[in-house]
Amino acid sequence: QVTGHLDDCTCDVETIDAFNNYKLFPRLNELLESDYFRYYKVNLKKPCPFWNDNSHCGIRDCAVKPCPSDEVPGGIRSGSYKYSEEANNLPEECEEAKRLGAVDGSLSKETQQAVLQWTRHDDSSDSFCEADDIYSPDAEYVDLLLNPERYTGYKGPDAWKIWNSIYEENCFKPQNVKRPLTSGKGDDGGHMFYKWLKGVCVEKRAFYKLISGLHASINIHLSARYLLQDTWSEKQWGPNVTEFQQRFDEVITRGEGPRRLKNLYFLYLIELRALSKVLPFFERPGFQLYTGNESHDAEMKNLLLEILHLAKSFPLHFDENSFFAGNKKEAAKLKEEFRLHFKNISKIMDCVGCFKCRLWGKLQTQGLGTALKILFSENLIEKIPESGPSYGFQLTRQEIVALFNAFGRISTSVRELENFRNILRNMR
Repeated sequence: QVTGHLDDCTCDVETIDAFNNYKLFPRLNELLESDYFRYYKVNLKKPCPFWNDNSHCGIRDCAVKPCPSDEVPGGIRSGSYKYSEEANNLPEECEEAKRLGAVDGSLSKETQQAVLQWTRHDDSSDSFCEADDIYSPDAEYVDLLLNPERYTGYKGPDAWKIWNSIYEENCFKPQNVKRPLTSGKGDDGGHMFYKWLKGVCVEKRAFYKLISGLHASINIHLSARYLLQDTWSEKQWGPNVTEFQQRFDEVITRGEGPRRLKNLYFLYLIELRALSKVLPFFERPGFQLYTGNESHDAEMKNLLLEILHLAKSFPLHFDENSFFAGNKKEAAKLKEEFRLHFKNISKIMDCVGCFKCRLWGKLQTQGLGTALKILFSENLIEKIPESGPSYGFQLTRQEIVALFNAFGRISTSVRELENFRNILRNMR
């Protein structure tokens, strides 16, 4: 049911489907299975900053199995993200090395400087996310391939409270405008809501659509990897059409489902645009996807660049120049509001009671936050020198892993939609 053009874009659904499902998705999947991208460091023990909540999900499938540290490749574990080619050479013992103290002494001077820059840069004002402190004793590496995003049984008031807090308090929405299908009695089919949405500026409209698209994407994963059979001998996961229809069918959702799916496509375009823009950062010879396995790292960097060039070749990119384009002072104020609202959403992820949902929620919000950071740093990216550290614009390994895995989730959703279309077609 979802076809044709997308609002606020020059693109259409069919172009995205063909590009994603046959060109980009298979390559991206291969990249995300590599060591550099499968290990993500996360602190799942942070308390919820907004309300007292000890209601952790007791369901088995909510649990996350962290990695014993010896399973994580040494290059990733050492924290020396090894952007510099000569990072293997031991620097001479000097005051500089002592002053850096906490920074790994096996790195070149140039990289040591860069590491300090990254640490400072992490807290800088261009960040859209409340990032985990990866040096905290509670932060652990998780193998994303062993902890896939799928249906866990986490639902009901707790899950609803999270999404409600995101939409009601962080989407620039006035309290009296109710979202469709959430207000129960007296629901006007979203008439007032869409009237409000149409009346707000393109940036606030985009913000809502990004969050709605992320919500839709997560719901597609839960429907596509649903627990179909649970016996003592085996668990079987697969597509649950009824679950999918309850969330997206036009009749059941009173027209809301197709809108949600269009927002998913909008989110796809935003993150794809960010990938096309960040190419100069990764193209530098000094940038490595360092895990310690030299030939494999080089192979993965080539695959990464192939994916970014492919992203760049997409014919109908979203034009982000319409964002924050008006009066300079007003635009700066709006951009800051936009950033703080998003940062708040990243904090809400620490309130999710199901640890597996929390893991993927944190990763996907950090990925989207990184995409926004890229789109708003275009001038800095253009000035990146070919060699040496790029002080103006920096991405940490955490941001890189989150960026590509978050886009991998959206790319998977678009692919799964085709699968559900085929199943429903065959059922008729």
